[in-house]
Amino acid sequence: MVAILDSTVPGDVMSYGDVAAEAGFPGAARAVGGVLKRVEDLPWWRIVNSTGRVIPHNPKEHIRRLRAEGVEVKNGRVVASSD
Repeated sequence: MVAILDSTVPGDVMSYGDVAAEAGFPGAARAVGGVLKRVEDLPWWRIVNSTGRVIPHNPKEHIRRLRAEGVEVKNGRVVASSD
């Protein structure tokens, strides 16, 4: 999972479930959250829940970092791009 998280680039947004599935562990979305808590220097702000909602315990910082990378966020959710 760390390799998947570490391979994201500015502007990328993935769900916890997407990361788990791509790492070969479908259904292990909660484990992604655990990895993000334990491993420093991972781009945690690029990960949102399955509906695009940012984390509840630090939404302002999450939104600030996403917007700094050009990601549109409205009402606490990432707005899907149309490209």
